[in-house]
This record gives sequence, structure tokens and C-alpha cells, in this order.
Amino acid sequence: MKRILKTSLLLILFVFIGCKATAQKFTTHAVKDGETLESISKQYRVTPYTILTYNKEIKQGQELKPNTILVIPADGAAAEQPSKPVVVNDKSGSDKNGAEQEEPNGFTSHKVRKKETLYGIAKRYNITEEDIKRYNRDLYSAQLKKRMVLRIPKYKRVRPEDGELDPEDFMTYTVAPKETRWSIAHKHSITIDSMVVLNPDLSKTSDYLREGQELRMPRLPGSTVENQETQLFISYTIPPKMNFYQLQQQFGVKAEEIVRLNPELKDGLKEGMIIRIPQKKLDAGEVNTDSFNFYEVKPKQNEFRLTRKFGMTWKELVELNPDLNEGLKAGMILKLPKDQKGNFEVRNALVLDKINLLDSVNTTNRPKLVFLLPFRLNRLNLDDKDEVEELIEKRSSLKLSLGLYSGALIAVDSIAKLGVSVDVKTFDNQLDLVKTKEILMRENLSDFSAIVGPLDIASLKEVAVRAADKGVPVIAPIRANSDISLKNVFFSYTSDAVLRKKMIDYVKSVYTDQNIVVIADSTRVVVRDSLLSNFPEAKMAEVVEEEKNIGVEIDKLKLLLSKEKENWVFVESSNFKLVTSVTSILNSMQNSLLDPEKDKEKVKLRMFTTYKDKAFDSDVISSTHLSNLNFTYPSVYREPGNNDFVKKYRKRFGGEPDRYAVRGFDMTYDLLLKLAYKNDLIGISKLIGETEYVGNKFSYEKDFASGYFNQASYIMSYDDLRIKEVKPESK
Repeated sequence: MKRILKTSLLLILFVFIGCKATAQKFTTHAVKDGETLESISKQYRVTPYTILTYNKEIKQGQELKPNTILVIPADGAAAEQPSKPVVVNDKSGSDKNGAEQEEPNGFTSHKVRKKETLYGIAKRYNITEEDIKRYNRDLYSAQLKKRMVLRIPKYKRVRPEDGELDPEDFMTYTVAPKETRWSIAHKHSITIDSMVVLNPDLSKTSDYLREGQELRMPRLPGSTVENQETQLFISYTIPPKMNFYQLQQQFGVKAEEIVRLNPELKDGLKEGMIIRIPQKKLDAGEVNTDSFNFYEVKPKQNEFRLTRKFGMTWKELVELNPDLNEGLKAGMILKLPKDQKGNFEVRNALVLDKINLLDSVNTTNRPKLVFLLPFRLNRLNLDDKDEVEELIEKRSSLKLSLGLYSGALIAVDSIAKLGVSVDVKTFDNQLDLVKTKEILMRENLSDFSAIVGPLDIASLKEVAVRAADKGVPVIAPIRANSDISLKNVFFSYTSDAVLRKKMIDYVKSVYTDQNIVVIADSTRVVVRDSLLSNFPEAKMAEVVEEEKNIGVEIDKLKLLLSKEKENWVFVESSNFKLVTSVTSILNSMQNSLLDPEKDKEKVKLRMFTTYKDKAFDSDVISSTHLSNLNFTYPSVYREPGNNDFVKKYRKRFGGEPDRYAVRGFDMTYDLLLKLAYKNDLIGISKLIGETEYVGNKFSYEKDFASGYFNQASYIMSYDDLRIKEVKPESK
């Protein structure tokens, strides 16, 4: 401990000088039909090589697919590409200079609205008035009228306003309950990148969608101006003996509407007639998180990789995703059965690829970290080692800070060996809000990739507020109240509520027909009710709570136990007296007889808790008793073995790492690996699923209003006097 203290304090006193970095700005470009790498590079005044550097999914010489979203450095303005006006001679088919008239590559319809003019319509579609007249010859002799439907030619031209959208090609889509960006993108057969381009107001830091939110989306195939945007048509051949009533029942469309769409039906239905039936592609909300999982196709993926990944045949994938008939494309959103299993992780109905961060390190990234921890060096007399050691034991914040930081230093060394350079600044905020504000006033937070700490809630809130303005993520290294409603905070310590849910889910996955008994004191009423809700057949044991004593009556508890079934007993309390008493009682009952004179079967017991706090760590509780009861509980931590981290820690600090040092290493190493993969923690958190290191797991899920929360945990169990990890099972 002395060597650790001396080394750590010396390192803390040394302030790393970070180099200023100039942030590279980027823009995006949606590839249009016919565009090439060379033409796009000229437009943005960059080289083709530069575009290839930032878009690894495309290769030199590869044909660019329309709607591919390219990331392009925006160091200079895009080169201007004014459109050349086409002068039209109506009848000759050539312009006044004798050049051949440009032919359109398609047409769209425009229904004239009140007070619209020919000039306004031409300007809207970036064509001339003569272009419109050429394909609507009535306009040479008649005036433009309301409700007139015009045939509008489409030309391959660069519009004066880059990115201007033709409103006739798009619709307003209203978000239904339980829909996500991925489910909506799947409905409209577009990529997420294209969806964001169409809706610039969508958050860049989260995937949040609000029920009722309106989005601009491509108009669904088959829709028209006259009918609802979501309407499609199918061709239907009239079978023998079909009547209007049967049609209405079969398709849910009134007979009047069918006749309106098929005027020839005024004379009645005839066998063999082919008619148009309106049909919605998908009702709003039908494809949602309750019905399907979703996956975004990555570059270079092929049929073999996808079928192997999802454990499905290609035919099954195509049946769910008919657009695959037109070919597999990067960025496509595929829907998958909700219960589909495979080599992937699902988070909020989105299938995530398991990325090996160690194999994905980009050595050109140079993360810059700030550590704000309460060492309180101003109160330490470093000349008196005995006094310092005593303060470390008494002052939990100092012990925690030294543990976290010593582990973090090993993480920085480990990432450096992978070729990644890390700039680190360390500050002692002295567990004081005023001191924290002083530090923040001196530092330009926008220079940093992430901030670790502080530990006190007041300072953590202050740092989070300041960093949020700069878009810098803040890592809360220990348990913190989730009322810090800021989108840039990463709560690395899994919450008590998540731990309890994971424990209940595990028990449900292995439960067959065991006899469940719940022992909960008055402080755990909510937990008790949750257990009874999940296990309706569970029995409640009465807890006697007196002024100085607390416990259960042994005889009454015996009546709740079964000799035919294994008994699973949940103990829910933070009172070490109750935990100690119950543990001792259950251990004495284990393998004993309920009634020695009558019963021959022994009682089988197993003890659980949905949250293991200090009450279960009391020295009074025998580890042997816990092992006999196969005591099982959820945990954010597991004991490390004799691994590489432990060896490095011993070599550097001359002692064994405590759980804080293990956490400091895991948390910092996870952070640095992610920043080395993509120097944008908020952005990469959408792509990375669960990660695991020496003794901690991390799986951050975004809450729209309150930041990112770690959802990962372990199920641990006492077995043969050892604590082992239990792998959750699935039915």
C-alpha cells in the first residue's frame, strides 16, 4: 500500500500538458445517379483519395450507388456548379442556336393549386416555362387553371440550390407508438443516413423519436397526390361469382371507392376483369419493436454472411424483406423475427454487430482525457506515511480515487502498447464544488474527448453542464443518482433497478416448479411486490420488526417450506441482523427433516437476493453457510483471476489490485478502446454492444433525457466455498 500510495501521489502531482487539436469539420453528400468519385471530388474541391480515406466502404474504381452517403471534409466551400439554362424551341426540337433539345429522363405530375403561376411552377421544378408548355400543349392556347394536372419533365441537371428537394417526391410521416428509426426506414426502403439527411432536425447524438413526431420521408411507391400518401394499389382479377359485398369484406374497402377507382365497374362485376384495389403498404406502427428486430446491412456483407449470422435461409430473409430481390445493399434496413437467435446482440430491437475493439484500433486517433478525482492532497501530510495510510482507510473518497486512478494508469499504458497515443490531464477537485468550478474556468473542455469524474454529485452536475455545451461526454465512475438529466453523462455503474431486473429474469429462465418463499422487511416492499408479481405462486414469510430486534419465526417459516420441491428463498433487506439471522436459520434447515418423526425427505434450500449490499458482507455471516445455500445474487463486479492486468499491476505498484483498481482499469480501457476505434464516444455508443474486461461489463443504452446507462451485470453464486459467475439461461 505504501508503494502504491507513493507512486500514485507522485503521478497525480504531475500534470500532463495536452496539445491543442484542431477539429476537422465534415459534410455529407448523397450520391446522385450518374455521379462518380471524380465528379464529387471536384465539386467539393478535394481529391478522390481524400474521399476514399473517410469512406472505407468504397474502393477506387468502384461504381458509386445512388443514395450512398459520403463523408467529405468541409475545409473549403463546395465548388459552384451553376446549372445551364436550356433554351427551348417548341416545335423544332432544338434551341435557337441549333443545338439538339435535351430529352427528359422521366416525368412527374403536378396538380395546380389556387393562385399558382406557370413561372412559379417552373421555378419550383428548376425548369423553364417552355419546358412545361412543350409537354402540356394546351397551355399554348389556354390559361393555367386550378386543379389542372400538368406533366412535368425531369432532367439530369444540377439544381442551383444544392440539396433542394422536390416536394412531390416526399410525404409527411407521423411516428406511431413503439416505432424506431430503423422500423420506419425499413418501411420506406431507405437508409438511416438518408433519413437523417431528409430530416436535419433529428438528433445527431441519440436515436430518439417522439410518438406523433412528423418526418419527411420518400413517397411510397404507387401513391398519388389525389389519395393518401400511404396508399398503394394491387391488381386483382375478378373470380367467378364475386360481388361487391365480398370485395368489401375481403379488402376492407367500400364498394363506392372501388367503383371510383375502376369506372368500368359501373356496369357490374364480370369474371376475369382486372381491377385496382387500394391497399396500404403497412399501417402505421405495424412494423415496430413489438413485432420485429431490425438490422442495418454493413458494407461488404453478402448473402452467405447474413444467413450465417442470423441462422436463417436466404429465402426466409427475402420473404420478410422483399426489397432483397433487387440486391443486397449497404445501409438497407432488414427486419428479423423477434425471437431469432444468432451471433449478435439485440438492443432496443436493433441488432448490433459484435465488434472486436482490439482489432479495430485506429492509431491515428489520439484521445484526450481529463480525470477529476478528489485526492484532497491539500489535507495530506506526505511526510507522515503512517498518518496518510490511516487517512486512506478512513477516507473512502481517497481510497476510491487512488484505486480508480491506479487502475486507469495501467489502462493508459496498455492502450499505448497498441500504438495509440493518449493525452491525459489529472486534477484534484478536493471533493469541493468551488474547486471544481475553478478548474473548469481554466480549461477549454472542447479540447478533450471525455472527462472521467468527479465523484461528488454536485461537482458531477457542474462538469456535465459545462461539458454538454461542448458536446463532451462525462463518465460517472461510481454509483450516481440518475436525476442528472443531461444527455452527455455515461453512468458506468449499473443501477440497482437494473440489477434486480436481471436477477428476476435469470430466476425466471431457470425456474421450473420450485417452491418460492420471499423474506422482505418493510424497506423492501416494492421489491417484495415485484417478486410476487413475477412469481404469483410465491409465499410470503412474516418479518417481525421490533425497536431493537428483527427476524423471522422459525416455526412459521418451516410451514412455508416444501419437502417435495426445492425451496428458493429470496432475502430482501439491508439490515445485517435480519440477513445474518435468516442465513443461519436456512443453513440449519438445509438437508434437515421438517418433522423427524414423520418425514423422511430432507429439505433442499437455495438462497437468493435481488440486490446484495453491505448487509450480506458482514463478518458475522459465514461463507460456509452461504456456500451451503448456493447463495446467488446480481453484481456489477466479478473477482479477476491471475490475468495480464493483475500481473502488470503487481509489477508497477507492488501489491494486489482492489475492486476499485479493477474498475478503474476496465472503465478507462473500455473508454480508450472505443475512442481509438472512433474518437466520438457518443457516436460509437450506437454501434457497440456489450463489452467485458477483467472484472466489469459495459453496455450503455441511451435514455433520451438523462444520458447513457450501463445495463450490464453478472449473476454470481457461492459454490464450494468459491464465488463463481453463473451464465444466464434462456428458455
